[in-house]
Amino acid sequence: MQHLFNLTRESDAYCISELRMDRQTFGILCEMIRDTGGLKATRNMSIEEIVAMFVYVLAHHKKSRTICGLFWRSRETASRQFNLCLLAVLKLHTILLKKPEPITEDCTDERWKCFKNCLGALDGTLIDVTPPTEQKSRYRTRKGSIATNVLGVCSPNMQFIYVLPSWEGSAHDGRVLRNAISRPNGLRVPQDS
Repeated sequence: MQHLFNLTRESDAYCISELRMDRQTFGILCEMIRDTGGLKATRNMSIEEIVAMFVYVLAHHKKSRTICGLFWRSRETASRQFNLCLLAVLKLHTILLKKPEPITEDCTDERWKCFKNCLGALDGTLIDVTPPTEQKSRYRTRKGSIATNVLGVCSPNMQFIYVLPSWEGSAHDGRVLRNAISRPNGLRVPQDS
């Protein structure tokens, strides 16, 4: 309980460093997960402790055995509560994820005139990962972090139509794009008719 108190009550700086959000945001998240997500406290665990364990795992990519030591819970309890919290968070998708509004064909906004007849957009992004030790050098980016390179393609309606994950962070964007196009069921670029 002392660890939970330190995480959520000590200071915003400590809460941000451990849970990646300030104390007020953590409190709002706990309320949302309880009220909308339907997560219930147990006889021995508060909503705050369950959510703190869940967020800590996501924030630090830790395993249940680490969480057990920090929160003084069994591995079975940590795993069960993580899964219940995950299900509750998934119920929040309509609140937390906003669908973008597509740009209409007859849009007169000057910012979009350069994109007339555009088929969509594609870009690569790096997502931090923890690969096996023997593969770390492949995933090291030019800035020194360990990451995977993910290619995403969106339609003009701002919907993802293609995602290619799992390329090592050291891979150049051009190499990832060439691979996406050369795959049998890979990215298909529409041809003019």
